[in-house]
Amino acid sequence: MSDVIGNLPSLNGLKAFEVAARHLNFRLAAEELGVTQGAVAQQVRGLEAQLGMNLFERLPRTLALTSEGRRYIADIRRAFEIIARATGELKPQAIKLTISTTPTFASKWLIPRLPDFTALHPDLDLHILAVERLSNFQVDGVDLAVRYGRPPFGPGLNAELLFEQEIVAVCSPLLLAGRPAPRTGEELAAYPLLHDAHNFWPEFVERYFANSKSPYFKGISFSQTSHAIEAAIAGQGIALANRGFVADDLEKGRLQRVFEGTLRGPSDFYLVWPRYRKSPALDTVIDWLLIEAQKQG
Repeated sequence: MSDVIGNLPSLNGLKAFEVAARHLNFRLAAEELGVTQGAVAQQVRGLEAQLGMNLFERLPRTLALTSEGRRYIADIRRAFEIIARATGELKPQAIKLTISTTPTFASKWLIPRLPDFTALHPDLDLHILAVERLSNFQVDGVDLAVRYGRPPFGPGLNAELLFEQEIVAVCSPLLLAGRPAPRTGEELAAYPLLHDAHNFWPEFVERYFANSKSPYFKGISFSQTSHAIEAAIAGQGIALANRGFVADDLEKGRLQRVFEGTLRGPSDFYLVWPRYRKSPALDTVIDWLLIEAQKQG
């Protein structure tokens, strides 16, 4: 190994040669390296002296590689690429974790909070798998899941309550246009009701408008809660949604509460992960999600 090191030419000379060969100009090479033009020329002359041959032809306004220089630069560039790749592979690699969620949870709760997470933990890369189907921890390579349900979720799984399902009625401020919120079933029937796959409206009407007549309620149905929320923001009707999913829209005035009453859903949102899957990175993500859930009250 020492013989190999001893046969190497000056690394500074090689670097000056590579940059000068790209620009075919000592002045431009000097600007890239942050040194003087004379220093670059001196480094290249020293390398040529060590090799016993000219690598450049010095022309009036430019440089030209000699045949030896052209052959040599190809190998030198490959050598630098190998060094750069080897150095990059030594750097710590980001730890990747896959979180399985529903599309609504991802778009309305998780994604708006991700910038804060990446700022706090730049060494962790999160992959969000947002699908309606129930993901498999082994088959889908999932590290952590947010699931709507009740424990137990299965053998060998840990579960931690993230937040309860608290349903609120919301709409765009433009929909009411300064009018008082509906207080009877007949008044509510004047507004389109936006339904999702959970379809909480029958229970909501039964609880808060039980003494009203049974008017016809017109509405629009969506397969995902996030679409019903977006329709409400667009002024298309009144939606029922988890309070956590619309907290940001309420705060920024895109939505407003229509009634003070709420519903408790039949299930809640839980963090679920395999008991055997333990790592500091996973603990970090779980702790962060729980803290964020606590912030919403």
